[in-house]
Amino acid sequence: MPSKDYEKFEQKAEILKAIAHPVRLCILRGLAKEGPSNVGKMTTCLDIPQATVSQHLAKMKAVGIIKGKRNGTQVIYTLTNVGNIGKLVENFLF
Repeated sequence: MPSKDYEKFEQKAEILKAIAHPVRLCILRGLAKEGPSNVGKMTTCLDIPQATVSQHLAKMKAVGIIKGKRNGTQVIYTLTNVGNIGKLVENFLF
């Protein structure tokens, strides 16, 4: 396999690893369905501690499938287009 293809598959595998958790799938579905959200709203919807939500968001942000934009004291999270994550979420979770 050419190294260029292998690198591409490594990146895709990292994205799949980052979403391979029920909480992360739920967060992604919420962002796809409801649009941008902050940690507080996600914490309420998921009924889990804020620190746990933040850890999950950090893992997804590290691979670039979500991004956060600061709005005062809040960070508003949205899906990015890395790996067509929006389409993947829609096709897989809806």
